[in-house]
Amino acid sequence: MPQTANMNLMDLVERFGDEDACWDYLEKIRWPEGVSCPKCSTDRITRISGGHKFHCNPCGYQFTATAGTIFHDTHLPLRKWFVALYLMIESRKGISANQMKRTLKVAYKTAWYLCHRIRAAMAELNAEQLSGIVEVDETLVGGSVKGMGHGYKGNKTIVVGAIQREGKVRLQTIKAADKKTLHRFIKEHAHDDTEVIVTDEWPAYKGIGDRNTKHETVNHSEEEWVRGEFHTNTIENVWSLLNRSIIGAFHKVSAKHLDAYLDELEWRYNNRKNPYLFRDTIKKLIGAEKLEFKQLVAQHP
Repeated sequence: MPQTANMNLMDLVERFGDEDACWDYLEKIRWPEGVSCPKCSTDRITRISGGHKFHCNPCGYQFTATAGTIFHDTHLPLRKWFVALYLMIESRKGISANQMKRTLKVAYKTAWYLCHRIRAAMAELNAEQLSGIVEVDETLVGGSVKGMGHGYKGNKTIVVGAIQREGKVRLQTIKAADKKTLHRFIKEHAHDDTEVIVTDEWPAYKGIGDRNTKHETVNHSEEEWVRGEFHTNTIENVWSLLNRSIIGAFHKVSAKHLDAYLDELEWRYNNRKNPYLFRDTIKKLIGAEKLEFKQLVAQHP
């Protein structure tokens, strides 16, 4: 398996400055034990001279390392994919489609599609549950509306988050911060043996504790932010990061696609200590479902 630990921008430019280097890397990531046919899985393969295509001797299928992946048929050089991926995982606040357009010198539609395909691959399906001390909180995402007061929430989307102390975060949009919705979110993402769930005093959280798990609260309305080891400062730091992303990088985010931006933030945050983040994200892109433009546009109606 090719190693790209703690890669910086100069490493990226030096290592992947031409298409052949990108193709070679992609082949090694996809087939670390040697090339095999995507259709019949045999390793009886012949490389077709003068390119990156292979021929399967038993079934006759001809393919490349991008076959069946989101890289296939994009008409975008792999080196631009690699630059886009690097910028998305290394930019703490994320990168907008407009900025990607300028950096890669592509059309806005191409940049938008590229970013959202990468975000779709970043979604952590069947992710492990959180444990230990888990903080849970909600926030509202959405700008101001001209002519409406600060209390207007008609344009806001509710985002709920749960984070394990010194661990991973889970983020999701919800339609209402009621008891049924919040309890379902917590039970889905927090292990049954979680030691403590820490929330604010919002009544909908009541009853979330059980024989295995204590429920502790901090009373923000009474200016109580920390009580011993109990606080929600960690998840609130994630909200600050989300707000800085939307204001500083994306400027505005459609509610329709907000979950996709949450997936990106989640993947980047949960891998903040991973020295092989570039390699591991490439692996996710190879294994991700191929999404057409019309599918991305139609998501989250």
